[in-house]
Amino acid sequence: MNYFSSNFKLGILGGGQLGKMLLTETRKFDIYTCVLDPSDEAPSKIACNEFTQGDLMDYDTVVNFGKNVDVLTIEIENVNANALETLEKQGVKVFPSSKTLKIIQNKATQKLFYVDNNIPTATFTRFAYLSQIEDAIDNGGLHLPFVWKAAQFGYDGNGVKIVRSKADLKDLQDGECIAETLIPFKNELAVIVSRNVKGEVKTYPVVEMEFHPEANQVEYVICPARIGTKIAHKAQDIALKVSKSFNHVGLLAVEMFQTQDDEILVNEVAPRPHNSGHHTIESSYTSQFEQHLRAILDLPLGRTDNKVAAVMVNLVGAEGHSGDVIYENIEAIMAMDGVTPHIYGKKQTRPFRKMGHVTIVNEDLNEARQVAEDAKNLIKVISQ
Repeated sequence: MNYFSSNFKLGILGGGQLGKMLLTETRKFDIYTCVLDPSDEAPSKIACNEFTQGDLMDYDTVVNFGKNVDVLTIEIENVNANALETLEKQGVKVFPSSKTLKIIQNKATQKLFYVDNNIPTATFTRFAYLSQIEDAIDNGGLHLPFVWKAAQFGYDGNGVKIVRSKADLKDLQDGECIAETLIPFKNELAVIVSRNVKGEVKTYPVVEMEFHPEANQVEYVICPARIGTKIAHKAQDIALKVSKSFNHVGLLAVEMFQTQDDEILVNEVAPRPHNSGHHTIESSYTSQFEQHLRAILDLPLGRTDNKVAAVMVNLVGAEGHSGDVIYENIEAIMAMDGVTPHIYGKKQTRPFRKMGHVTIVNEDLNEARQVAEDAKNLIKVISQ
């Protein structure tokens, strides 16, 4: 198949920042791209060949979009998987597959998949309704504290809450959910696995994630993770097992907990480019976005080792600011050695909205972490 400067069409469901960064690579290779997104102001709109505005969860919209492309991929999980299944039957190549996506879209189904495939994960209970959780606490079937997760449509800290008392249940959405044992972990880690159609597999180095205590969003992604070689190998082996179990094609970001006694438990996965891999644009021989393209087009996979240590900082909207965005002190952080900002192109900011990220590279990881903190304290995402 000739993908380059040809009639081949790649379709992408979702036009957010992940799509925009993926499109940087398609432009590098001159691959023709079509994007579907509900927003007329989607960040990807400026970077694709064809943009279609439409609902990613609407069956007909997704089928009609997908039947005009040769390969279809996603940059967000919340898409109509039944439409993808129909397109697969019509001969469109869809990566990740509808089968994989249906398992991952529902956190309860995803957790059951880990149990069925002997993949270590925190113990959990599945509930059809929120009211059942209260009953389970009252009758001793569920013990506080625990982590509540909505089964569907959670993202970036939405749909996840630590429940320490019954009062914490009152603002949670009703519907299917899971209650998961709260793990007092040492580290939150992630491994990105890439797998092409032929079955060639590579993993990126393990990264360590530092979280914002209130927003439940990642503040820093540190690569390589500050862990021992034995733990790193264990995390990569488990990530490879998860990838093999899903038999997925493309990228699979596997988020994990390192427990106090150095066990590795899988938290959840994302079958697409991921926040924990943004640093690869500057730090790796092959960025995660190029690797995703290589995988879904069944091209040879690129090198995944680091050229240099890196720390990535998410740029999120400051509290108390909503409206037209201003990036305060961006010139000051660009004056720092090894600092590269990525602005996603969202015109409107609001508290904790992901607006961009900054990557800091340095031969010394500790130095990179310090510069990352300095940059984070300096730059502000505010409104006019």
